[in-house]
Amino acid sequence: MKVSLNWLKDFIELKEGSNVISEILTDTGLEVEGLEKFEEIEGGLEGLVIGEVLTCEKHPDADKLSLTTVDIGADEPSPIVCGAPNVAKGQKVVVATVGATLYPEGGESFKIKKAKIRGQVSLGMICAEDEIGLGQSHDGIMVLDTDLPNGTPARDYFKPETDTVIEIGLTPNRADGASHYGVARDLKAAFRRPTTFPDLSSFKVDNQSNPVEVVVENFDACPRFSGLTISNLTIKESPKWLKNRLKSIGLAPINNVVDITNYVLHGLGQPLHAYDMAEVKGKIVVKTLPNGTKFTTLDEKERELTDKDLMVCNAEDGMCIGGVFGGINSGVKDSTKAIFLEAAYFSADWARNTATRHSIKTDASFRFERGTDPNMTVHALKYAAILIKELADGEISSDLIDIYPEPIADFEIDVKYKNIDRLIGKQVPHDRIKEILEDLDIAVSNESEEGFKTTVPPYRVDVTREADVIEEILRIYGYNNVELEENYGADYLAAFPTPDKDKIQSKTTDFLAAQGFNEIISNSLTNPDYVTKTGLWDEKLNVEVLNKLSEELGVMRQTMVFSGLESLKYNINRKQTNLKFFEFGRVYTSEEGQYKEHEQLAVFLTGEQMDESWNVDKKSTDFYNISSTVHKILDKFSIVEFDSVPTNNPVFDYGLDISKDGQLLVSIGKVNRKVQKIAEVTQDVFYAEFNWAKMLKKYGKKILYKPVPKFPEVRRDLSLVIDEQVNFQQIMELAKKESRKLVKRINVFSVYQGESIGEGKKSYALSFILQDENKTLNDKAIDKTMKGLIACFERDLNAIIRK
Repeated sequence: MKVSLNWLKDFIELKEGSNVISEILTDTGLEVEGLEKFEEIEGGLEGLVIGEVLTCEKHPDADKLSLTTVDIGADEPSPIVCGAPNVAKGQKVVVATVGATLYPEGGESFKIKKAKIRGQVSLGMICAEDEIGLGQSHDGIMVLDTDLPNGTPARDYFKPETDTVIEIGLTPNRADGASHYGVARDLKAAFRRPTTFPDLSSFKVDNQSNPVEVVVENFDACPRFSGLTISNLTIKESPKWLKNRLKSIGLAPINNVVDITNYVLHGLGQPLHAYDMAEVKGKIVVKTLPNGTKFTTLDEKERELTDKDLMVCNAEDGMCIGGVFGGINSGVKDSTKAIFLEAAYFSADWARNTATRHSIKTDASFRFERGTDPNMTVHALKYAAILIKELADGEISSDLIDIYPEPIADFEIDVKYKNIDRLIGKQVPHDRIKEILEDLDIAVSNESEEGFKTTVPPYRVDVTREADVIEEILRIYGYNNVELEENYGADYLAAFPTPDKDKIQSKTTDFLAAQGFNEIISNSLTNPDYVTKTGLWDEKLNVEVLNKLSEELGVMRQTMVFSGLESLKYNINRKQTNLKFFEFGRVYTSEEGQYKEHEQLAVFLTGEQMDESWNVDKKSTDFYNISSTVHKILDKFSIVEFDSVPTNNPVFDYGLDISKDGQLLVSIGKVNRKVQKIAEVTQDVFYAEFNWAKMLKKYGKKILYKPVPKFPEVRRDLSLVIDEQVNFQQIMELAKKESRKLVKRINVFSVYQGESIGEGKKSYALSFILQDENKTLNDKAIDKTMKGLIACFERDLNAIIRK
């Protein structure tokens, strides 16, 4: 949720900076996830100044260009070539100086550079309004009527609004914070500073020229329904201040009436809906319609209603899905002259079920699903009506209708001081407790030595128990103000020392980052088509999402490969082709009626091994790069002896499974072409999939050291022609088995496939490093070892030794 700092100041006086306010909000439970700068004019007119045209002559080599000199407050006038037909001597103009970046309306930004235009030097640019984002006109340059000195920054003349936008990660229980006024209420308690509510004293009914009958048939779904009519409207563009308010939080202005309903929604937290009175035929009825009724919403989608979907109807048809989404025909249009303005309190259960059933997420449903303030409808309605009269020349043409047969009562909760002390872990002064609660609009009464009674307003849907009241006290008092004890004890026995999985993960992250990998975090929800279209996984194992956000996010992932491939695709499409990614995450399956989740570490490699350079030959990433990374991670875990066999994992074209003590730790290999095709990744991808839970169980803290051998190594090379199905791992296993003591390392330094060695064959050039730790090797021992290796390769791999 985005909150404008300027807008917030309409409700509470704030002298503190945005960083301090962000810290306070986070401490009170409205976690701030980021701060953004909003500029009414992109770039903030940086580098633009007011100048005066001193001379203006025709360009000798271009009929439509003029040569000007412009005083921009510098030591000397600036020569500028200008193509505008209206440029003339004596004008005050806006000049973009050399180095300034312009953000034209509807175009790409560009930087002003020193230039020569048809042989004439030009040091800057005299600007039209569309070139600096001030409007649409490009008929000519802007001519200003001002006495400001030459060289004055243009922002001092135009005074574009700037703002700080606070991004709040609103948790589902904090429906009360889903507005600027709601955020101000938390700051009121934190700063002990009053809030200001909009002045409603000017509200009055102008006449009774356009009354409308309202009938509510379902009070369970709609406990309160308020509304009025406003006639003789002029639908037009909103004023600058209102558009800036909406733009700052990411909303696009539409017209004055719709913008006001959005402004009140995000300001006070009460959703409003404006109906074109031309579509209100006879009366307004709040009811459900029969199963199967067709209704077309504002997004032009026809939806099939159920008898559990609350509708706001006219005498003939549905006009709006109550609290969720308006209809395509009943909304405000350019031709609208009168509206019925609705402010209702809809049941959270009904709104949530309908929004989920139809996969609709709107600003209104977001709030109604969590619970709005039943006491806000009339206040919001009056505020919106005052603004519409002011900005749309309307007149209130009916009495304010407020149907509320059973008012929702406040919550009364008994609280004991001993429970406050016990749950907080500290004795908070009783006067401070009362101050906090009263600042949060929670009344305190019947106080005694043991405790007191609280009266909680119904907009605090999350405060219904004694523990909830205590949580309110603690979050405003401050978690950081509860001191921690110096000594801690445990009332249970556990293995010591127990490996800290978070520290292990952090160390692994640091290691991979040092190797040039970037960490990604992806969604656990994924597209069911990945499983269906590849045919490599069992659809029956899918964990389906009941209230899915979209069909593309309909199941929990069975594998992490597609999450990584999506990130690779995103970067490759933006010309970033040499990529090294890793991700810690979970995969999910449904087996025998039970849901299971498994922790994994996924590692991805694709592209070239090194970025392009004059002194390094291009070489594509291959299996041995991913294998090397995997073996280094195993070394970090002190897993030194393990078994490797060709993998049967369907995600790979080829690869290896690495196991220890019969437990599969990791699978590595080249990603299956069919999998890559589904994910729309064309370049080869190498992938490693760790079973992270089993890796943690095998983690060993002990690092084994041994002295460096005193005796020298010996290298011998062999060239083998083998079947293309034979992999390097098989060669390595055979070599170790044949000469375990002397062969220390094996390396492939050349691979070849071609007509000269035959179809289905490949050639490996291998280097063998031999060493005896107790003595210097002689030729006899070396030759015996190499002959043994040659014999086993010929026998077990049908290899041909090239000499």
